[in-house]
Parts: sequence; structure tokens; C-alpha cells
Amino acid sequence: MSAMQLAPRTDSDSRRRSRTWALPGAAVLLGVAVALFGTGVVDGNATESGGSGSAPQADPGSTSEMGGHPDHPGHDDHDHDDHAVGDSEAHSEAGHDDHDDESHDDHDHDGHDAAGSPDGHDDHDHDSHDDSDAHDDHVDIVRLTAAEIAEFGVIVETAGSGVIEQTLEVPGEVRPNDDRLAHIVPRYSGIVTDVRVGIGDYVKRGQVLAIIESDESLAPFEVKTLLSGTVIGKHITLGEAASRDRDTFVIADLSTVWIDLTIYQRDLERVRVGQEVVLLRGHEERAEGKISYVTPIVDERTRTATARVVLTNRDEDWRPGMFVTGLIRVESAEVPLAIPTTAVHRVEGRAAVFVETADGFEPQPVVLGRTGRGVVEVLSGIHPGDRFVSEGGFTLKAELEKGSFGHGHAH
Repeated sequence: MSAMQLAPRTDSDSRRRSRTWALPGAAVLLGVAVALFGTGVVDGNATESGGSGSAPQADPGSTSEMGGHPDHPGHDDHDHDDHAVGDSEAHSEAGHDDHDDESHDDHDHDGHDAAGSPDGHDDHDHDSHDDSDAHDDHVDIVRLTAAEIAEFGVIVETAGSGVIEQTLEVPGEVRPNDDRLAHIVPRYSGIVTDVRVGIGDYVKRGQVLAIIESDESLAPFEVKTLLSGTVIGKHITLGEAASRDRDTFVIADLSTVWIDLTIYQRDLERVRVGQEVVLLRGHEERAEGKISYVTPIVDERTRTATARVVLTNRDEDWRPGMFVTGLIRVESAEVPLAIPTTAVHRVEGRAAVFVETADGFEPQPVVLGRTGRGVVEVLSGIHPGDRFVSEGGFTLKAELEKGSFGHGHAH
């Protein structure tokens, strides 16, 4: 094949080559090399094609000005150009993909660092952990002045040993003392001509209560009381026929009364004569006594027994028929640490005692043991010698929960 003179390069060729070489990456160089070698031209130097001295082939970019070469029609050049441009575009797309991947990687990395990176996560956990530690270190302290302590009735005591008395709570009823009770009946049957006393009257031994005219002798006779006491029963009226078959009066010496306590079968083994009993009317403690008698049998109807307390009743406050509550002391034990039940409060769902510290009053959680009458055993939380609030703790609790004071409270 005869050598052809290289056609001068046009501006369009230069721009096209510039665009081709400007593409990034090694794939661009490969695409240009394939395009050049495919036409036998490498930067204007002749290639060896079976012998030296062969003329260099024309630059494919010059065919557009030459009207086409016989051996290399314009169509082939057009296909070649399309191929070169296609390779360039393919590479451009590859480069774009690489760029997208890199950008995506960078974006993901940056995003991960900003929102979910290990460093960010560690910082977040660390901050949360610090907050948790700060919460654990959070201590409630209530500070009160001496005037406020006196105003709110806050009483502080020193913790120490105590006696826990376990009690059995049972219902009871006040009854007249049957040993000091008189049922008055007439000596003879007859007609009542005079009645001199009524229910509730106090009478002295030998006092005349009524006059009855005898049916046998038609002579009047006196009905007298056999003991001093209060008239609690009267079954006689003026003009009524009185007989020896029924009481005309019931006189009771109420200076003492019986407190009959109901004892259920399950508790019988814990109750015995001599045990101390605290007696309450309503919710108030009113008297103390001892069990003097326990019935040896159980009532067939109620399946209960009776424990009896003989109670002095000088002021006659304990009236027969009243219902009362008895607290029988069934066990007593001395413990190393005991406090009044009024000192225990529920703070954040736990039993706590307000302890006096240098900074103020601090609620200290405690573990409680046996409970006695008004006293509870403390197993842990405070120690003997600690100063604690025995009364007035509700004021301190209200300060913690509501911030009722304008000052003196620190969280």
C-alpha cells in the first residue's frame, strides 16, 4: 500500500483529541491507543508493515476534509470515531461510577461519623453513662432552720436498742362483773304499791327499792338491795303483780367490769392467763389489764373461746355493752435497733428514715424486721447512734415531693 501524506489537523481534530485525553484514568489512554493503532498512525510516525520505508498512513481525523480514502472509506472512519467516542463515553461512565462510589463511600463514612459512627456512638454512650452516674450521685437533702424545725414539729432522736412486743388483736365486749351483780326478787308475791328507783340510779346496800303488798297476809313489805351499785335492770311497775319467779331489779357494781375477748381456734395456743392486754376504744388506747381467765371449752356455735380481763372502772367510762379491741402481748423480744413506726416513710417506693447529717436531713432507705406495738425493728440502713427524725417526717417528705418551702431544699 502506497504511502499517503498526512493531512493537516483541523481545530475540530484538536478539540476532539483534547477531549479524549482530558478524560481521567488509565482507561482513557487505552481507548486512545486502540483508536490510533487501529488506523496505523501513532503520533505521525510510520509503523512497520512488512518492510521499512513504508509511508505513514493518514490520520483518520483528516478524512473528513479529503472526502474519504479509497482504502479507508468515510464510513469506517465514522465507525472508528464512534468507537473512540463510545469508549470515551463508557470510560466517562466508569469514571462517573468510580466517582459515585467514592462520593458514596465518603458520604457514608461522613454520615456514619456524624450520626452512627463508632466514635459518635461512644460519645453518646459516654454522655449517657455520665448522666447515669450523675443521677446515681443525686442525693436528696432537706435543709431546715431551727425555727422551721420547731414550727413543723420535727423531733429528732438517737437510734438504739428496743423491745419488740408482738401482739394479737382481737375483738371484745364490756360486760358487768358477774361477781358484783345482784338480781333482786321479792320475798313474797303481791301487788306493787310503790316504786322508788329507776334505771341508772345509784343505790346503796340496804336501800328500799319498792313496796309490795303480800298476797298471803295483805301486809306491805319492802324490797331492798343487797349491794351498792347502779340499777341496770328494772322489771316492775306500779300496780303490777310481782312474783318470786322473776327479777324486779338488777343492781351492778360497775367499779369493775369484765372485758370478754373473743379468741379464735387458731390463736388459742398463743393465749394464756397472765398475759398483758392493751384495751382500745375506737382507735385510742384507754386501759391495760391482764388475762385472768380463759374458757376451757369452745363455743359450739361460734367456735371461739373467751379470754377475760377484769378492769377497774372507777369513773365508769367502760359501760357494759360497749365493743372494744384488745391487743394481747403474745411475745416480747429485745433487738439491737428499733425505732418508732412514725419514723418510717415511703420515699420513691421504698421504706426510708430521715437521718440528720451535717448538710441537713437525708432520706435513708432501710430494711425492716419485726413489728411491735408502735415500734419496728431495723435490720439495715441506719446504725445505733444515728440521729433520725422520729416525728414530723411528713413535712420533710412533702418538701422533697412538692417543694413546699421557698428555700432550704437542695437536690
